[in-house]
Amino acid sequence: MKPNYSMQFLLPLFRKSSIQIVGLSLTLALAGCSSVKSSVDKGAVTARTFSFLNTGARQMPNATRKQAHELVQQALINNLSRKGVSYTATGGDVSVAYLIVVGNNGATTSLNEYFGYTDDSAAMVDKVHSAQTGGDNRDYVEAGTLVIDIMDPATSKILQRRSVHSQVLRNLTLETRTARVQSLVDQALKDVPFSSNAAASR
Repeated sequence: MKPNYSMQFLLPLFRKSSIQIVGLSLTLALAGCSSVKSSVDKGAVTARTFSFLNTGARQMPNATRKQAHELVQQALINNLSRKGVSYTATGGDVSVAYLIVVGNNGATTSLNEYFGYTDDSAAMVDKVHSAQTGGDNRDYVEAGTLVIDIMDPATSKILQRRSVHSQVLRNLTLETRTARVQSLVDQALKDVPFSSNAAASR
């Protein structure tokens, strides 16, 4: 069954999460396509401010998508502010993009409004879909992947990419859901180096 790109699932809330660069399932999935990388490390990110990637006009999200974006964005704002990088609506020293992919044994869906409609994002969704639907495991498994890119806004070059993957948890309170999303983002970005010399270099 081909990936389903409509939003059919609630926000992915994961347990037993692990950074994808050491998480076997997605690492193996992405290894099959040389143009898709689950991790990019170009050294310390020089920035004092960031903005979310502007992908142009977006449709008004439904309630599920809206909550997903709000939780992920707030978690990113919280994490980066602790690293000395504050959020600004536009004109940040770096751009932050993110992709949410959720799937089970038969279908995969993604939220890519803040990642862009690129061959890279489509390839990642396809690879995650292949990893989750392939094999001989007949048990129902629902899992999610969060991909975070930190980019140079002038060139769109990816400076850092991190991913985290785990099973989905449902029927959680908003408070628990918020805490889990924050934990995922914190794990994904824990080893991303930042430098605060942005003003001198721009």
